[in-house]
Amino acid sequence: MVERVVITGIGIVSSVGIGKEEFWRGIVQGRSGVKRVTRISEAQQPASKIAAEITDFDATKWMEPKQIKRTDRFIQLAIAGSYLALEDAKLDSSTLDPQRVGVVVGSAAGGFQSIEDQFRVLMNKGPDRCSPMTVPMLIVNMAAGWISMIHNAQGPNLCTVTACATSAHSVGDAYRLIQRGEVDVMFAGGSEAPITSLVMSGFSSARTLSTRNDEPEKASRPFDQDRDGFVIGEGAAILILESLSHALKRGAPIYAEMVGYGSTADAFDIVQPRPDGAGAARAIEQAIKEANVKPEAINYINAHGTSTWLGDKAETRAIKSVFGPHAKKLMISSTKSMTGHLLGAAGALEAAVCALAIKDSIAPPTINLDNPDSECDLDYVPHKARKNVPINLALSNSFGFGGHNCSLLFCKYSKN
Repeated sequence: MVERVVITGIGIVSSVGIGKEEFWRGIVQGRSGVKRVTRISEAQQPASKIAAEITDFDATKWMEPKQIKRTDRFIQLAIAGSYLALEDAKLDSSTLDPQRVGVVVGSAAGGFQSIEDQFRVLMNKGPDRCSPMTVPMLIVNMAAGWISMIHNAQGPNLCTVTACATSAHSVGDAYRLIQRGEVDVMFAGGSEAPITSLVMSGFSSARTLSTRNDEPEKASRPFDQDRDGFVIGEGAAILILESLSHALKRGAPIYAEMVGYGSTADAFDIVQPRPDGAGAARAIEQAIKEANVKPEAINYINAHGTSTWLGDKAETRAIKSVFGPHAKKLMISSTKSMTGHLLGAAGALEAAVCALAIKDSIAPPTINLDNPDSECDLDYVPHKARKNVPINLALSNSFGFGGHNCSLLFCKYSKN
């Protein structure tokens, strides 16, 4: 018997808000979290000087000072997200069978701030002065490792790394583990702290970042003719996934049920998507096929929608190829217009948006869509959220460098 899988907890740490309530309120209001960068000195800032930076994060709310000294920021964000998710799910980890609880939490970049900091120590003070915690601070699996240790999760402990599709694949892989009956509860998601001089300089040199420095809140503009690149963001999104039987037994709150997971490769280019969106389209089709629903039944898509010239067009083509005439009837939005692009944490964040959209019957907006690209001619819910709209099935798309494609499909929970 295949277990049904539901989302029962949402833990968000983002520039739009920390905690599910503040985050969702900001998204529905169309509030941008993009601002001038403060974490990087002016001398080390590249041409792009803006980011979706979290300025009010206090790690001491979730960690002891000794733990903070031993962890990179991306780990701290993930730990905070895990506590928020548990609290939201009304779960006490001490009451669970630890061997039936697992973790799949990834990151695209890992501890880049630690890499930069320790490299400066190496160059300025010599190799003997580098921290003995350098490697545990920078390797990408340590967010998952810390979450496992803190919450005594002794089941599968995994770290997915597929660039900007990372945490979407994390959610999908956690879903599979529960479906197979290997676990009852999973921490699933991703964390990213990429606002460092090296990461931003690398993206900036590749001309992928927006340089709309004088209007940070208007810089991320997916599907708009005047877009000039994505805006990098930081944050974490950790979801609690449970088997339906486990959730019902404890009377858990249920946001949505996960019913489909598609994963494909473009096999085309290390950074550019297939122009026709064929790889992305196959991922969408896989998710729909698993759910055993017709494409016309889907109401809402949270697009990958990064605000890049090629990516937005390719995704639009993928949606059109899968949905045909129904594509024009879909509500589609890119919440990256507000959150910026959280790289490896983006997919789980946007899966959370889909779950909340289903629960509250709200389609969030794509802000800054002032002058739509003629090749991006679908309904991207411009400027304002749509409330009291039926959303029974919601799809979340995530695509990453290397040609990684992932689509997750969620539905309104029903006993049948």
